[in-house]
Amino acid sequence: MSLTETAESALISIIIPAYNEEQRLPNTLAALDAFIDANPNHVIPANGLELIIVDNASTDRTAQIAKAYCSTRPWAKVVTQTRRGKGAAVQAGMFAGSGKLLFICDADLAMPFSELPKFLPPNLDGYDIAIGSREGEGAKRYDEPAARHLQGRIATLLTKLVLGLPHEDTQCGYKCFRREVARDIFRSQTIDKWGFDFEILFIAKRRGYKVVDVPIHWYYRDNSRVKFGVDALKTLRELLVVRRNALKGAYD
Repeated sequence: MSLTETAESALISIIIPAYNEEQRLPNTLAALDAFIDANPNHVIPANGLELIIVDNASTDRTAQIAKAYCSTRPWAKVVTQTRRGKGAAVQAGMFAGSGKLLFICDADLAMPFSELPKFLPPNLDGYDIAIGSREGEGAKRYDEPAARHLQGRIATLLTKLVLGLPHEDTQCGYKCFRREVARDIFRSQTIDKWGFDFEILFIAKRRGYKVVDVPIHWYYRDNSRVKFGVDALKTLRELLVVRRNALKGAYD
């Protein structure tokens, strides 16, 4: 495997938030290696890639696995975020990334790396934020239980009603930001956990950034941490937090 440029000149930083991911992270990293090996010049841009694994205060072997992987790859590094929550981990990665584009990637790799070029030039350009979407023309879901899909649709309806967001899939774990935009938005982030996705999209809307939806192929993982009912209540509670913050001027 070879990437000819260093992380300092990377076009894209892939940010993987990881909390107790010793079971899933090795497969995801192996898939990244295979993707790079198969497409060293065509899919990965000539000016490079950076990988940032954010260890979110894991209590298993996540940190050791991540550090071992990064120790042999100069374009990869581990960042530690002691504040718990996926939102906190993503925020740390966004400020650590040096790429022109900063891409969030879930540790379970529900979206294969073969979908990554959909977010990159020349396939897509001229946006501030591109969000992966499991809805709409061209999107496909594989093996998703009906209850899980229903919960996602409920969450979408709530974000539209409470925040006025137009997107069909705010909670998809794959999003790409221009670095300057990410620095601006994530500086105003207040939610560390479940609702950070719709909070940052709400901030982006208020600030007039161009957000585009990218239909993706997505595979349900049966060890998903999403819990039906419980997470719907979390969604509503944190949507109300965002609305309250907006009324108080927290995002101005």
